[in-house]
Amino acid sequence: MDSSERFSTIWFGRNEPDEPPGGGRWHQRIRPWSADSTAGLVLLGFAVDEGVRRNEGRVGAAAGPAAIRSILRNSPCSHEGPLWDAGDVECPAGDLEGAQLDLANRIAGILARGGRPIVLGGGHEMAWGSFQGCCANWQATESLLVINMDAHLDLRVPQGNAPLQGNASLQGNASPQGNSGTAFFQMAQWCRASGRPMQYSAFGISQFANTRGLFERAAQQNVQYILDEELQTASQLTEAKRHLQEQLSRHDRVYLTICLDVLPAAVAPGVSAPAALGVPLANIEPLLDLVAESGKLVVADIAELNPPLDRDHQTARVAARMVARLARRWRPRTT
Repeated sequence: MDSSERFSTIWFGRNEPDEPPGGGRWHQRIRPWSADSTAGLVLLGFAVDEGVRRNEGRVGAAAGPAAIRSILRNSPCSHEGPLWDAGDVECPAGDLEGAQLDLANRIAGILARGGRPIVLGGGHEMAWGSFQGCCANWQATESLLVINMDAHLDLRVPQGNAPLQGNASLQGNASPQGNSGTAFFQMAQWCRASGRPMQYSAFGISQFANTRGLFERAAQQNVQYILDEELQTASQLTEAKRHLQEQLSRHDRVYLTICLDVLPAAVAPGVSAPAALGVPLANIEPLLDLVAESGKLVVADIAELNPPLDRDHQTARVAARMVARLARRWRPRTT
């Protein structure tokens, strides 16, 4: 099966021949990302859960990208602009570091041609690859804000970790024993070694899903976080939006990563570690809107969809809704 045949087996559905310009459904509008494609929103799958396996989680997230596309293909369009699909990164023979570097290089290529990449996961080990791709054209004068919507801090230390040596080039093999819980430690370590300014900010962190050591490491690294219990009410959301807006104003570029286990288990059951409390979806979406509309977003990804654990494709539907929402609100960078 060639690439065009493979594409047609993914992107099909109900036709809307009488829709006005800019309307229709995703399967009618999206095209394969190719050597001459430019600009627009670009989907890129990370069909990998090797990091979840290493982290002793429940595997199955490698099927996440296909599940998100299966819901997204019939989603309605409304002036999203050009839509592209750049295929999937895979992980042959458990080579997680190779898959992360492949993801980084593909993102860098998309950014070089003016694309706005949304990575579909896949385990949250994707964040280390997405971050490296985001760094490919990171100017020395720019500060980076990393925003993680997540129940977990993911600041675990990779096994056999050693301090990074080198400059700001991509270093996909720097931490050979990384997993789905180490990405943000790897980012901080890389930034220290490269002399780059980065702020890590997390929303929805659970006191009961992170050890004392992880919270201490967060304090040492000046991580800014808002707990899940602090994102339940309208007044708490207002304060979180104020906090996020202030952070956005102080940084030049943004990498946004969304772990679906930030949501309540009743909303997102199809994840490796369902949340006992979680943050209501209605309180997550306004935060996503602020980031997308800031004009500073470089790369976004959605992690930890585990279709074998999902119920009636419920979590996949949430993930597809997030992708569609970002697509409508993501304002291209002007710098």
